[in-house]
Amino acid sequence: MITRSPSFSRPLVASVVVGMLLLAGCGAQVEEGAAAVRKVTVKRCGQEVEYITPRRAVVYEGGSADKMFALGLTQHVHGYVMPPANPPVQESPWAAEYAKVKFLSDDLLNRELVVEAKADFVLAGWRSGFSDQRGITPAILDGLKIQSFMHTESCFNYPGYPERVPPFEGLYTDLERLGKIFGVEDRARSLIADYRKRVEAVQARAPKGDPTPVFLYDSGTDKPFTAGSQVPPNDIVRLSGGRNIFGDLDARWSEVTWEAVVQAKPEVIIILDYGDKPAREKIKFLKEFPTTSKLPAVVNNRFHILDYNEGISSPRNIDGLEGFAAYLRELRK
Repeated sequence: MITRSPSFSRPLVASVVVGMLLLAGCGAQVEEGAAAVRKVTVKRCGQEVEYITPRRAVVYEGGSADKMFALGLTQHVHGYVMPPANPPVQESPWAAEYAKVKFLSDDLLNRELVVEAKADFVLAGWRSGFSDQRGITPAILDGLKIQSFMHTESCFNYPGYPERVPPFEGLYTDLERLGKIFGVEDRARSLIADYRKRVEAVQARAPKGDPTPVFLYDSGTDKPFTAGSQVPPNDIVRLSGGRNIFGDLDARWSEVTWEAVVQAKPEVIIILDYGDKPAREKIKFLKEFPTTSKLPAVVNNRFHILDYNEGISSPRNIDGLEGFAAYLRELRK
């Protein structure tokens, strides 16, 4: 039994886009007044930072862009950087919003790109966008007078200013803080309330009894790369009534051993579907690899495909939760 999280419906996308256009219009009217030079202090991980309303945001990966678009902030986005792992933006619920902003690069985020774009704000994650090794960090950008914000989900081991919250709470925190930075607090509160309501509905229908052991397979053949406790798939599994077999791993994405996977006997495998590493290839490998071919999930063909943007910090985490929860409920009937 192989499932994929249900795709969004065209009527829903149309209504979302119309709503965003209306919000964008309201935003434009507000910015003609005093809000044009609005200053607020907001936490960036554990650090208090003063922000002036950004005009030329550069966003890295789908999760960053989707948070901005969900908040109706398309007019504040100059462009996006989208590495090959991200599925095509044309498949996004916010495809129409992507079309309104500039595609900057399919490479990793870097300082030269941000400077060349004349960005006044950069949104990315710690070590998933920002990087000491590549010379683009919030501290470096501060020195260049370029504002930045990090996904709270990625802050648990941020040097100097760590902040630890469960991944879904990190999503809500980001929306709240971005709402404050851009002056759309009401929109942020509305989104968060809707997402919490959808999560509560999933929890209310979660199967009773012992949680189903679940393994998330990201990539890797010599050693598997998987989800620890600090990334959204851990909450997706937990809130659906499952148990991430590596949920006690205090990490985000991490390399483990095949021996540990075999010992855990996962009954379901979530496949993270990349743009450059298709799910079908990963499933084929797991079925043919002697070490994994006898796993209960593989023998029973219990694979669930999670879109890349449902697995990283993004408003689409809620879609990923609902899709996997429906899959688990069907299995446990």
